[in-house]
Amino acid sequence: MKKISAIFLFLLGITSLQAQSYKEYIQKADSCYKGKDYKSSVTYYEKAFKLEHKNSTQLYNGACSAARSLETKKAFEWLNLAIDNGYENLYHLKKDNDLTILHPEKEWQKIITKLQKKLNIMEANYDKPLQEELLSIFEEDQNIRKVFMTIYKSPNYDKKKIDSIGKIINYKDSLNLIKISKILDEKGWIGENVVGSQANQTLFLVIQHSDLETQQKYLPMMRDAVKKGNAKASSLALLEDRIALREGRKQIYGSQLAKNPATNKQYISPLEDPDNVDKRRAEVGLGTIAEYAQKWGIVWDVEAYKKELPEFEKLEKIKK
Repeated sequence: MKKISAIFLFLLGITSLQAQSYKEYIQKADSCYKGKDYKSSVTYYEKAFKLEHKNSTQLYNGACSAARSLETKKAFEWLNLAIDNGYENLYHLKKDNDLTILHPEKEWQKIITKLQKKLNIMEANYDKPLQEELLSIFEEDQNIRKVFMTIYKSPNYDKKKIDSIGKIINYKDSLNLIKISKILDEKGWIGENVVGSQANQTLFLVIQHSDLETQQKYLPMMRDAVKKGNAKASSLALLEDRIALREGRKQIYGSQLAKNPATNKQYISPLEDPDNVDKRRAEVGLGTIAEYAQKWGIVWDVEAYKKELPEFEKLEKIKK
């Protein structure tokens, strides 16, 4: 029995190492993609997918890198795998500039047809008019923010441009909120089984980008929706964090960031009990705080963070 236990533990160790390697390869692939080093990005995605190829989002991202590096055969292979493993955003697939190079290929129409057939089966009982309305709002919400973040992430961004885009975002958000409030007040928090995953996510996005009073109004509804499976616990965590900071409390999951005006560097906004944040994040399906921070160019060091926390709290009060 001791021999079997040892072998079992050894196998568990291998599995853990593979999982760690997969994460590392994906992170490197994403980093190379952001740096427009698409060839290297494909290399890392390929290494990751040899260990595991079940995450539809990562498979899709890998296909984008492959298309950008003109490796069309690999791009189609990974797109097919993405669809087989649950990718369903046909609207985004058709519009994604990363994949434009694939459009003249014969395989492109096969990909479109394959996903459309899958969606036809899934969406047979969907509220199609409502789904289309929500998807339109989703694009409206996200497209302008992509422009904003591109400028915001630049080392010496143009403040006038930021202010100008910020005004456009506020205007669009106000219009979208009128539509979403009407839907929520009349129909409640509609689940994926009625409108699909992306359309369902639109409800959260618009509320997340609304004023504090609106967020407080719909928070109980979203909590109830999570219990019923009509909203994601990870999304609720983001809303809880944003409300907490706006109410003058510390956030719980570390999802909200800010920029120090003196150093122009990003930091994680005041966080409750930093030592146990990963436990809380895991409970709602979020990755580690270190992984999240890395995406924003922040190196997570819990001891250093606790020392800097009083300064971050002062900055938060100044913002108000």
